[in-house]
Amino acid sequence: MPAIFAKGITKKFGSFVAVDNVDLIVEEGEVFGFLGANGAGKTTTIKMLIGLIKPTSGSIIVSGIDVVQNPQKVKEIIGYMSQKFSLYDDLTVEENINFFGGIYGIGVTTLKEIKEDLLTKFNLLNERRKLTKDIPLGLKQRLALGIALMHRPKIVFLDEPTSGADPISRRNFWEIIRNLKRQGVTVFVTTHYLEEAEYCSKIALINSGRIIAYGTPTDLKKLAFNYPLFEVDFGGIESNIGVLNKVCDYGEFFIYGRKLHFLSKYLITTSELGIKMKSDFGIAPKTLRRIIPTLDDVFFQLVQKSNND
Repeated sequence: MPAIFAKGITKKFGSFVAVDNVDLIVEEGEVFGFLGANGAGKTTTIKMLIGLIKPTSGSIIVSGIDVVQNPQKVKEIIGYMSQKFSLYDDLTVEENINFFGGIYGIGVTTLKEIKEDLLTKFNLLNERRKLTKDIPLGLKQRLALGIALMHRPKIVFLDEPTSGADPISRRNFWEIIRNLKRQGVTVFVTTHYLEEAEYCSKIALINSGRIIAYGTPTDLKKLAFNYPLFEVDFGGIESNIGVLNKVCDYGEFFIYGRKLHFLSKYLITTSELGIKMKSDFGIAPKTLRRIIPTLDDVFFQLVQKSNND
């Protein structure tokens, strides 16, 4: 049986539908990425999966446990790291570990061993007596994850764990997640950082409460892009914006940083496209190259398609 199985889960708050008929299957040992913009329904979904809130309809099985019928039981066998971290700022790092160890019912001798192992593995030995409010965000994230893993769960849920972190802290955090996968732990992680999703075994994209795509990163790129994608620069932001609004029946422009991306509607070479653009727009691209789609491109295309359907 899958580690996580959800069928038709829906959550309504009055007349507002936050999550709409979502199906999810997460296999054991997977790093499963749940992607979407802020407000798309990620956190509401994860709270239903771990039994914090009850779905309006639908069924959820996590590690063989019916979450709708036994929400308390599932909390005992999973790890959960929330967006805001379940830490007490007025306690030291070590006191936080002791406190949550008590909540998990870990014995004194075992807790001592787990604590030293946690402090060592997550590079927190020098921080153990510091107040949690005084340590950097990246170290808080490590502490929160370490506490979520204290009782050695086989499934861990991480809700936007790297939000607000600097690139180095994010990279280090994902190395920890990859190590969990090597140990056979199933990781369900929500994020709005699209580049992080490249690390995931499978991905589900959610938009306005609905799943709009599911598969491996490669699967999603194939789904979104049947035809070539190009990076185009007409010589600066003003020139690029001027071209952006022009009618083009053989492809579509969209902004990507200071440049444009152009998705062709048919197979065409770079040189052929450059000649056609100069002829049609009266301005030749300063740079034009075919590129491999990123998950940012995929997300933009699939969300735009979903919104237009």
